[in-house]
Amino acid sequence: MSKISNTIKGDRVVLSRPRVTEKATFLSGAKSPVYTFEVSPEATKPEIIKAVLAKYKVKAVKVNIVTLPAKAVIMRGRKGHQPAIKKALVFLKAGEKIES
Repeated sequence: MSKISNTIKGDRVVLSRPRVTEKATFLSGAKSPVYTFEVSPEATKPEIIKAVLAKYKVKAVKVNIVTLPAKAVIMRGRKGHQPAIKKALVFLKAGEKIES
């Protein structure tokens, strides 16, 4: 499998987008910041660390991965679903920051 760049592995993107929520914003402002990203379902921890380094020029101390299951929802009387996602919590050294 050839690498096109550090954020793209083969023909898939490792980092989809930052996950901006109230909790994620609170964690990013802490002494040791934690940033949350939605990632590809096949992404691994080493791939995520390389992608963050390539895109944001910061070295991640560690990465935790959480897979959120799909949920059934009812909106305006119609059944539907929210898709399953995989998110990565990227821990940085104290004092480092990701500028978007």
